[in-house]
Amino acid sequence: MDIKNFYSLLLLFVLMTSCEKKENTFFVIQGEAQGSTYAIKYIANEELVSKLQIDSLLLAFDMSLSTYRNDSKISKINLGDSTIVIDDFFVDTFKASNQIFNETEGLFDPTIGILVNAYGFGPSKKHQNLTQNQIDSLLQYVGFNKVKINENKTISKKYAAIYFDFNSIAQGYSVDVVVKFLKSKGIENGIIEIGGELFALGKNSIDNKSWIVGIDDPLQKPDERKLIATIQLENVGMATSGNYRKVITDSITGEKFVHIINPKTGKREKNTILSATVLAPTCIMADGYATAFMIMDLEQVKTFVKKHPELNVLLLYADENNEMQRFETDNFKNILLH
Repeated sequence: MDIKNFYSLLLLFVLMTSCEKKENTFFVIQGEAQGSTYAIKYIANEELVSKLQIDSLLLAFDMSLSTYRNDSKISKINLGDSTIVIDDFFVDTFKASNQIFNETEGLFDPTIGILVNAYGFGPSKKHQNLTQNQIDSLLQYVGFNKVKINENKTISKKYAAIYFDFNSIAQGYSVDVVVKFLKSKGIENGIIEIGGELFALGKNSIDNKSWIVGIDDPLQKPDERKLIATIQLENVGMATSGNYRKVITDSITGEKFVHIINPKTGKREKNTILSATVLAPTCIMADGYATAFMIMDLEQVKTFVKKHPELNVLLLYADENNEMQRFETDNFKNILLH
């Protein structure tokens, strides 16, 4: 074989080898964010996203919306800086919050932050009870209709003391932000979870099935993992609201309930809905609605979801005999694995 033919064959071999399609496999990225953890599992034939990229993206997100960072945009706005120009993270969260605020007639309200802090559930964590006079004095600073985005992307507040707290919806949005980033890298199938909120992107194409997710039993003991349901998901966001480790049982009556802060009354109130799991087209909306349902009573939620067929909902609640019951929308039943 002459040298010319040899190099021709070598070139052909290299071209054939380089054109061979690599098999798809799972890529996993895990880390810490927003005081919790995240886990990303995506399917590709090569590594398309690095942990550094995800960490940088989530840091930028925190610099906009984290009340636990003194240097974030939201913290500066809460301290009264009216010159802060908000970014798209803040704008999107504000608009989604405003939508749910209006749909729930104010039961979902991210300006509840001043009450959250006063009760000790915010960054300070100094738990305390409030008198009626204290509650009344704080309620004037609650109301999402008292804030707005200006044309120059600054925020106007009716009262300087109004305190934004998007923690009940921002984590869900952070999932959507990561999903958008993965899609921009050509990723079509994966599952993204941050602090318990998640989005099922596409399907598990390797095993040719939907993504399978378990929902925790809110009455489980701290040292156990007990599932109340297993569901199959594709292209949908999921969020569960409900203080799994703080379901309260009255020592005398045996009544099971959780404490919520009602933004209309300003009071910590009992609710027999122990957890709300919501599936929606985006995780930000799933997160926001799940939070809202924890403030509503059972009949209010049933009425609400009839008007929102795009939502798949599972509620776990305590009945009059203090036994845990469940309410499922019909479309939620369709994704249950039995």
